[in-house]
Amino acid sequence: MNLLEVNNLVKYFKVGGGLLKKPLINRAVDDVSFSIEEGETLGLVGESGCGKTTCGKTILKLYEPDAGHITFRGEDITLLKRQEMRKYRREMSIIYQDPFGSLDPRMTVGAIIAEPMEVHGMFSGKDKEEKVLEIMEKVGLTQEQMNRYPHEFSGGQRQRIGIARALAVDPDFIVADEPVSALDVSIQAQILNLMQDLQDEFGFTYLFVTHDLSVIKHICDRVAVMYVGKIVEMAPKKELFDNALHPYTEALMSAVPVPNPSLKRKEIVLKGDVPSTTHPPPGCRFHTRCMLAEEICSQQEPALENKGGDHLVACHFR
Repeated sequence: MNLLEVNNLVKYFKVGGGLLKKPLINRAVDDVSFSIEEGETLGLVGESGCGKTTCGKTILKLYEPDAGHITFRGEDITLLKRQEMRKYRREMSIIYQDPFGSLDPRMTVGAIIAEPMEVHGMFSGKDKEEKVLEIMEKVGLTQEQMNRYPHEFSGGQRQRIGIARALAVDPDFIVADEPVSALDVSIQAQILNLMQDLQDEFGFTYLFVTHDLSVIKHICDRVAVMYVGKIVEMAPKKELFDNALHPYTEALMSAVPVPNPSLKRKEIVLKGDVPSTTHPPPGCRFHTRCMLAEEICSQQEPALENKGGDHLVACHFR
């Protein structure tokens, strides 16, 4: 059963402008559709600036969508006002990319974790303290650390605090926005394993936003590849890694380091730069860098079509 369905989601931002100057339109998320089943982890992957973080925050209604529909547990929450969204806030949460900047330096760890509970009136007094300690233990923090401040912790420990805060309201759906990109590789593995263990115990559903395909391979069940505001390929993880169809996905795959030095992989070097979301190319947005591009690619945008086995690709030649 689908916990979340996103249909034709659009989020634009106005950039610049002034008294006599017309603002530019940043098409950060431009007609994106996907669904996530309960207990599943969907990876949303792409280069910096492709719109993946904006997509996650728009789903949580941290940004108001400009068009499209967001359906959570069968109810369309797209047009709900702030007060109407309140009951869904307990079921949705987010883990931020920056494990230091996302924590209030003036608050202790205990206060940071307890804050969402207080906002939703969930616990008070000794019950609140016991719940905070329980969550801290789940994420690998100790009771002695409860009254310390964020600057007293390492990056990995701070991300554990961020995860604990996300768990405070007992959510069903969590957007993980590049949760390990700012951490050392050894610490990344610890945090990913922690997130998987928590998912196994509590049945969370994750939207895992990242630019790192090796992380995607470790934690995700399905993968959606995003390029300049649009999803260009989506498939179960094994299918995508064994049989990537879109030229952009192939290029991303070729850049993933191979741990065996005896194995050679031909790296695909893309020409040109990533187009700006304020001036996306006509037709297929990847055609300016694609090795397969022909005239139709600059004139007609390819539809995201199922090529079999839940493998969706937006390409005229695949």
